[in-house]
Amino acid sequence: MDTTVGRENRLAHETSPYLLQHRHNPVDWWPWGPEALAEAKRAGKPILLSVGYAACHWCHVMAHESFENPAIAALMNELFVNIKVDREERPDIDQIYMGALHHLGEQGGWPLTMFLTADGEPVWGGTYFPPSSRFGRPGFPDVLREMARLFREQPDRIAHNRTVLMGRLAERARPEGSVTIGVAELDRVAQQAAGLIDLGNGGLRGAPKFPQPALLELLWRAGQRADAAHPGVHRTNICFDLVALSLERMCEGGIYDHLGGGFARYSVDERWLVPHFEKMLYDNAQLLELLALAQARTGHDLFGRRAAETVAWLDREMTTPGGAFAASLDADSEGEEGKFYVWTPDEIEAALGPEDADLIARFYDVTPAGNFEGHTILNRLGLLDEHARTRTGQPYIPRPEDPALETHLVALRQRLLTIRSSRPRPGLDDKILADWNGLMIAALAHAGMLLSEPGWIDRARRAFAFIATEMTRGDRLGHSWRDGRLLFPGLASDLAAMTRAALALFEATGEPDFLDNAIAWQNILDARHTDPATGGYFLTADDAEGLVIRPAATQDDAIPNPNGLAAQNLVRLAVLAGDDRFRARADALFDGLLPHVAANLFGHLSLLNALDLRLRAAEITLVGKGAHNAALIGAAQHIPFTERIVLRAPDADRLTENHPARARLAAAPDGGAFVCVGARCSLPVLTADGLRAVLTMVRAEV
Repeated sequence: MDTTVGRENRLAHETSPYLLQHRHNPVDWWPWGPEALAEAKRAGKPILLSVGYAACHWCHVMAHESFENPAIAALMNELFVNIKVDREERPDIDQIYMGALHHLGEQGGWPLTMFLTADGEPVWGGTYFPPSSRFGRPGFPDVLREMARLFREQPDRIAHNRTVLMGRLAERARPEGSVTIGVAELDRVAQQAAGLIDLGNGGLRGAPKFPQPALLELLWRAGQRADAAHPGVHRTNICFDLVALSLERMCEGGIYDHLGGGFARYSVDERWLVPHFEKMLYDNAQLLELLALAQARTGHDLFGRRAAETVAWLDREMTTPGGAFAASLDADSEGEEGKFYVWTPDEIEAALGPEDADLIARFYDVTPAGNFEGHTILNRLGLLDEHARTRTGQPYIPRPEDPALETHLVALRQRLLTIRSSRPRPGLDDKILADWNGLMIAALAHAGMLLSEPGWIDRARRAFAFIATEMTRGDRLGHSWRDGRLLFPGLASDLAAMTRAALALFEATGEPDFLDNAIAWQNILDARHTDPATGGYFLTADDAEGLVIRPAATQDDAIPNPNGLAAQNLVRLAVLAGDDRFRARADALFDGLLPHVAANLFGHLSLLNALDLRLRAAEITLVGKGAHNAALIGAAQHIPFTERIVLRAPDADRLTENHPARARLAAAPDGGAFVCVGARCSLPVLTADGLRAVLTMVRAEV
């Protein structure tokens, strides 16, 4: 917060560091006391009470957005007597008015914003208000004007006006002719998406069947919102069930390579049986993240095994000598699609012997007639179908497994893989694409944190190092590298995906170089790719080769659109870099694009998923070097990456000079965690169990 401009107000004479942070605000602040109440009576004005504390991130955000804004400050000064309170210095005042907010049916937290009579009687309030209407929330100036009008025109009804007031404010938050998408709208989109899911086979109904990871992530996020609204309640969560069902069918279907690991691009049928056999890096990156989420929530070993097998495939077949990842494997070998992957019963018996061949045949659908042009695509869908018949109409229940049998099947599959490796292989496209690598690097880091797989994070680090050295020129990325030749400059997709990768690695390791890369690449994206007409991004840079038009598509393709990735990155950067200009840029992007995409929300799922992060992310700041911090770091990293942002601040040297986490270091000298959700911040947390408990509590209040 800038405390070096403007005349000093009455807070300049206070001792509280929090109050002193506001001494240069253009708001005519009063400290709490009889003089302030007397001034309200003398002037015939109601009171605006603002309560916060020095380590409260969203307190600083509102201060910067509203209290440092001369126009908003002038409105506050005209209509109210404004009182600022440090809740750590005056917990008595905080307790009174926080209790009043709860009695009004509002959720509590800081910053606390309350409107009082001149006698200090509470009338109405809230927490954080944005400087203008956004995401269904009324803008702070609208709140100020409406409250002043009610005090002035309806004094006899002021204590009973909550319903009328909220209706008026809701109208202001959704002005006629504008497009507003908030949590309620995200839930409606998810409900519509759930209605499109094939309840027998998972995925979207019909054929061909693509994995649609962005759609599954949308449903997953809706499941998280539903869970947060009912903490500790055991209830069916249809969104989680549909995602788990879809992943289970893919994991046991022919779209998955049961010998070598990894997923094919899509299935030509509605059962996930017959794939288009090519394997793409980007599909496997997005599915790896979903598998990690599903494993962490359900505990179903199938998802964890498929994730590990996919990483093993990545190591064995897709990792280039420099540590980065190749783009794809062809569907064809020897001129035939899928020939490398399919089997006959005779081939399996020759490899394993009759007894083990019979076992493979039973569990992997091997028959004399085959299931694909006289050959067999190994799959376990028959076992799933049998299990599904026993649980028709029930919530998702994983198919039970025999651990000893599964161990034996692993050994048999390894023998078949060894034999298959001697066959003529499909072609490998070994060019290195920055955007596809960025997706996989982020997936390895996210899944590695969530599933406690540090080796996956190391793989991500090696791939990142290659891109950051061999595929950059100064602060700028290239797009494609092969045989020492770089296609330059890169695209918006490269910058957005690699920024996401850098942020994932920063959250995984705490190493500041990753954050430096992320900031540099985001700055280039803003400088070279911004479309001023929409607030989004052109795909090509302003100095790239001229085309007949400059592409600026906003819809997702097989990979998330760079606008969706960038929006998520900006939300994370605001927290990790401690720079609110990134949050402002994210909001400008949402404001500019959402009106254009409202007619086709299903084409813009990555942008909607980024909006969910903007509205609901738990901002977890881990400060200091206390002995308990390792446990806190582990607990924070095991929170799904779809709903948290983790900043490690062991000392002030890791932070920019004005980073709000510096105040948190002072507030927890022995180390601890601070949690902010939905613009409300917690007090310091010192244990992993405490972190989880506080997160559950504050999420329920969003």
